[in-house]
Amino acid sequence: MFNGSTILITGGTGSFGKKLVHSIVDSCEPKKLIVFSRDELKQFEMLESFSGGKPKFLRFFIGDVRDQSRLEEAFHNVDYVVHAAALKQVPACEYNPFEAVMTNVMGAQNIIRAAIRQKVKRVIALSTDKAASPVNLYGATKLCSDKLFIAGNSMSGDSKTSFAVVRYGNVVGSRGSVIPFFMKKKAEGIIPVTDERMTRFSITLQQGVDFVKSSIARMNGGEVFVPKIPSYRIIDVAKAVAPEAKIKVVGIRAGEKLHELMIPEDEARLTLEFPDHFVIQPDFHWWTSMEKLMKTGGLPCPDGFSYRSNTNDKWLTVEEIRALASEA
Repeated sequence: MFNGSTILITGGTGSFGKKLVHSIVDSCEPKKLIVFSRDELKQFEMLESFSGGKPKFLRFFIGDVRDQSRLEEAFHNVDYVVHAAALKQVPACEYNPFEAVMTNVMGAQNIIRAAIRQKVKRVIALSTDKAASPVNLYGATKLCSDKLFIAGNSMSGDSKTSFAVVRYGNVVGSRGSVIPFFMKKKAEGIIPVTDERMTRFSITLQQGVDFVKSSIARMNGGEVFVPKIPSYRIIDVAKAVAPEAKIKVVGIRAGEKLHELMIPEDEARLTLEFPDHFVIQPDFHWWTSMEKLMKTGGLPCPDGFSYRSNTNDKWLTVEEIRALASEA
């Protein structure tokens, strides 16, 4: 689908953005692949990461999603947009709430307006499990962002721009994730664990990239795509990364959940289940794809269903976590 097309990635120098760029470079021949981000040093370092030199279709744009006019310039003649730019650190968002709102909420609205005006074909936004029944500001801003992107489908009019969202859990080895943190603490001989009961969903960067690419291909506009991924216990991560270290329980941080949630019960009535993913459909009058999705194998989720990390039917073992940690 990307061959001969122009793709733009906001937050393109982040962990996900870099992986997606390299995936597209290795497997596709687009007309243009645009990395849109704020940090010129990261763009330079990313350019240096290509051993064979800069791919002829790769472009770097400096810009901020808060700047709608810059987005409109960048989106000119763009076919597909992957929106990965966000303020993501929970404590930083709690301490700088309006900065989080400006980037995660107002930035989302800027993306939508620019995409519609420039007649972008498809836009897919990266969300987070923290947007489901949020308990912290980061999750609340991403829930708001998700709602904006879904509603963008009813705003697009003659431009026919489609918007969808991908929601998934913690990315193994990404910046700020638990495995690199525990590996750093391993040398000290003590691993700080917030709560021994805590569970999380797990997805690798490559799995996240593959899921986003497949979601762009199958989206109609209005969906929230949720992959079926395994869970892990935080205590098992500590055992996998530092089996000889002592465990110190430090308590749950502000804005943190004991278990993660990707599909709340209230969204179950709008959710279709597929072999490897779920699709949460919008509760809007213009949505007409329920029958179409069911014909492709989607089954309605039962009343009371929820997709939670502690009730998941797929779990990573200590050995599997150790293997993932060695690759991170």
